[in-house]
Amino acid sequence: MGILDVEIVKGFMRMCNDGWLQGWHERNGGNLTYRMKEEEVAECRPFFNAQPREWVNMGVQADNLAGEYFITTGSGKFFRNVELDPVHSIGIVEINDKGDSWRIVWGLEDGAKPTSEFPSHFMNHSVRKAATNGANRVIYHCHATNVIALTYILPLTDRDFTRALWQSATECPVVFPEGVGVCPWMVPGGADIAMATSELMKTYQAAIWAQHGLFASGPDFDITFGLAHTIEKSAEIYVKVLSMGGGLIRQTITDDDLRAIARDFGVTLNENFLD
Repeated sequence: MGILDVEIVKGFMRMCNDGWLQGWHERNGGNLTYRMKEEEVAECRPFFNAQPREWVNMGVQADNLAGEYFITTGSGKFFRNVELDPVHSIGIVEINDKGDSWRIVWGLEDGAKPTSEFPSHFMNHSVRKAATNGANRVIYHCHATNVIALTYILPLTDRDFTRALWQSATECPVVFPEGVGVCPWMVPGGADIAMATSELMKTYQAAIWAQHGLFASGPDFDITFGLAHTIEKSAEIYVKVLSMGGGLIRQTITDDDLRAIARDFGVTLNENFLD
């Protein structure tokens, strides 16, 4: 048995491939990180490098992530190659006791590094860990085609995007009853987008990056991928309705309908987004 037979590593690789198959990861687009459980670290530890690599300061810090381990995709690596060449495409990093630096303990061979957006992921892991009492462990960024398309025509507000998505597919108010956050366009990988996203993720499971893609969180791979998939499917429906002449829409899911869905499914909708 090797580390690639460990269930959590297999699950990570499967999610990368699922995103590739959806068409959300052209070239080296997108990134994925997972905050490991203690027992998962213990299962992987026998396969760690005999000598860990150098510590690298991230330029950000989080007390609640000190000593944690993360599985991460690599900077400049292609999601389509994760299953074919995992040791060069993904890796495991350890966070130091100050919560401000990482070092590679497995994978990312031949000089590869964690995703260039690891600081953004790290800050958002910190926020989501605090917001969910430790339940959230996955941060996923993908270039969801229809979500990106909508950022060219919808007002870049949490309310406008949430209402469009909620009213396009019945499942949406159940899957993300708090709504979605929206970031205006910013340079990817920088401190500004990291800070803006982490503010949104205090409230939302998912944030939309204008002209860039989707940023989603969750407790495991299935829930997180399902959240991204649901948001993208709803956006696709909205885009198709617009392509058929959206000004002629004759019926939709009303606010009273949304409240009825919330009542029957036992979720609490964000009333700020309802009329």
